[in-house]
Amino acid sequence: MAFHVNNIKKQKTNGKGFKANATLFSATPYFLLLMILVLLPFIFIILYAFMSKSASKIYLTLDNFSKFVTNGNFVAAAGKSLLFAFVTTVICLILAYPIAYFIGRSKAKVRSLLVTLITVPMWINMLLRILAWQQIFGMISSWTGITLLGTDFAIIFGMVYIFLPFMIIPLYTSIMKIDPAFYEASKDLGADSVETFFKVSLPLSMPGIISGITMVFLPAATSIIIPQELGDGNSKYILIGNLIESYFYKGDDYYFGSAIAVVLSLTLLLSIYLVNKLDRTNVKDRSFVKKYAKFGYEKALEGGNR
Repeated sequence: MAFHVNNIKKQKTNGKGFKANATLFSATPYFLLLMILVLLPFIFIILYAFMSKSASKIYLTLDNFSKFVTNGNFVAAAGKSLLFAFVTTVICLILAYPIAYFIGRSKAKVRSLLVTLITVPMWINMLLRILAWQQIFGMISSWTGITLLGTDFAIIFGMVYIFLPFMIIPLYTSIMKIDPAFYEASKDLGADSVETFFKVSLPLSMPGIISGITMVFLPAATSIIIPQELGDGNSKYILIGNLIESYFYKGDDYYFGSAIAVVLSLTLLLSIYLVNKLDRTNVKDRSFVKKYAKFGYEKALEGGNR
């Protein structure tokens, strides 16, 4: 009997091991593709950041980073890029949340139509859309005498216009998954719409908020086309993405361009880490909301049965 039991255990173990090996084997092509397209280029950028060249040799150095830190223009460009990205993200979040909430609470047919209307502009090339707004701002300036191109407003407007759908979609997906019973329970417990928003909607939609912030902040901080076309050639709007492009394609200095890219990547990773910490601080609150809503819903059912 013992021999039979041991055989069964071995068979079960072998079955799990084979299943795990098969899963790992089937995922190997995706890991290789990820390494070739994402990890390998990033490794080269890191290596280039710590290298420089003289007339006859290539050597390791930290001069690229010291050059970036000690040059006020580079630091100012990085700071302005992060500032514009932050303002763009905040505006997108303020505009996107009510839109996403309305879509998430709509009927299925209306929801599909609204999502299509939001995503349709994304089918057109981004450069064409930015050039269209460049022409519109130019016409407004000629009609009213108010200069829009080459201003902070034009840059932030362009970023909000381009990246707003990237905030709406994850928010809408997150809000749509919230069980309507939570809203009913909150209402039965006497909470008004404002309390329901802060106690139910906002905590339970936090994953969508985090995803939206990440999807907007990262591309906004590294944007090249928007400040280039809506900045009207003003050197004031040479942001960090434009600097990296200039050293890679115009200055023929891959080493310093890589150093700027590494500094920007570390800054963005730190920002993502802080945002994720914000999400973790709401885990307890979300679990509380679920218990609170479940308790209230059960009480409401008891009251109805009476």
